[in-house]
Amino acid sequence: MKKIFLPLLFAFVIPASFSCSTLKGYMLNEQDAAAAIRQLLEIGSRDGLTGAFSKDAIMAGIFPEPLRKTLNTLQQLGLTNEIDRFTTTLGTAAEKTATNSIPIFLSGIQRMSISDAMRIVKNGGTSATDYLRTSIGTELRTSIKPVMADALKEYKLNEQWEKIIKPAKALAGDKLNLDLATVMAGLVSEKMFQKLALKESEIRTNATARTTPLLQKVFSRSWN
Repeated sequence: MKKIFLPLLFAFVIPASFSCSTLKGYMLNEQDAAAAIRQLLEIGSRDGLTGAFSKDAIMAGIFPEPLRKTLNTLQQLGLTNEIDRFTTTLGTAAEKTATNSIPIFLSGIQRMSISDAMRIVKNGGTSATDYLRTSIGTELRTSIKPVMADALKEYKLNEQWEKIIKPAKALAGDKLNLDLATVMAGLVSEKMFQKLALKESEIRTNATARTTPLLQKVFSRSWN
């Protein structure tokens, strides 16, 4: 029995020790750093956004802080039910847009030139997400807008928006961005960046979140 048990034991121990020694002797390089950053962002971009577009989140996106009085006035004008129905449907459309926009994010990540890969890995935090936001954030929002416009059309939200916004026009004037597709594309994009940031922090700080050999090599230690 011992003769059988010992070879089996070595079969499990040797690969584990080899893996640890491989990581221990590994030195970070620019190519691995860039590939790991892209992989990290791709994994984060595939996570769902279910429940991310609540009424409060949507109204905060449509009505920035200086215009909250406008929101209160609208509800006082008897539009509470209209607003609730509108934001619920818009939340569904936003979730669908986020799902349909994943290929846009993946394409942007693959095309992104990571000239400061080593610095991004060493800086920690949400450096990779911040770099993506800075380098191609505007392009991503522009690409998401037609996807959002299709969702608005599918759920007939433009008609509801016009009804709700009519009294707001008199109250807010030119301060309010009335282009719902543009506003919501920005909100969807921002929520996706927030989700990416959370996933990046998790991968950097939690070993179980590093689900590939590359992520394990690059993010298993501090390189400072």
